[in-house]
Amino acid sequence: MNFKQIIDLSIPINNETPVYPGDPKPNIHPAAELDKDGYQVTQLNIGSHTGTHVDAPFHFQKEGERIDQSSLTKFMAPGLVIDVTGKAPAEQITMDDVADQIESVVPGTIVLFHTGWAKHIGTETYFEHPYLSVDIINSLLDKGVTTFFIDALNVDPPNGSAFPVHEAITSENGIIGENFCNFDQIDFANPLIIALPLKLEGLDGSPVRAVAVEVE
Repeated sequence: MNFKQIIDLSIPINNETPVYPGDPKPNIHPAAELDKDGYQVTQLNIGSHTGTHVDAPFHFQKEGERIDQSSLTKFMAPGLVIDVTGKAPAEQITMDDVADQIESVVPGTIVLFHTGWAKHIGTETYFEHPYLSVDIINSLLDKGVTTFFIDALNVDPPNGSAFPVHEAITSENGIIGENFCNFDQIDFANPLIIALPLKLEGLDGSPVRAVAVEVE
């Protein structure tokens, strides 16, 4: 298999990485240093939803799959980029915005919602992102799609008033991915999307290193 190109879809993780309000802020610092100890080790204190990450069904469902229980095929499959750019802060993405783009989606596809909001990382605007209508999600679930990624902080409204999209997806043991980037660089058809979580036993989510691969 030849890879024509690989697009990095992950934001950097550092002490300034934005997190959902109330989530643990990253605290990354040296635990051993080359000059003092002869080697380097870094202590990572981060939440399970830090940076580019995936949500396990257990995030919102008491009996939902944990992140180590979900099939790896949910994190590694052909992708479809849905263009929903041009939205205002905190504006809903509606079925009218996507209907013609999702009409022929096939089961097992990873759907990528391209809001363009990753350009706002590091500003307060990043926290006032557009969000998905649950009608879109229900339509895609009916079509056999169970994995949904977005290049924004959250798939649901930024005010945290309700989580209908999280609940709809996780109730079907589906996967949500947030804080992605560079969806605009996927300018080729049938990208292979890979966003494998760490094998964190029994947990509700995991950071990922996500890529889009053009396979020759």
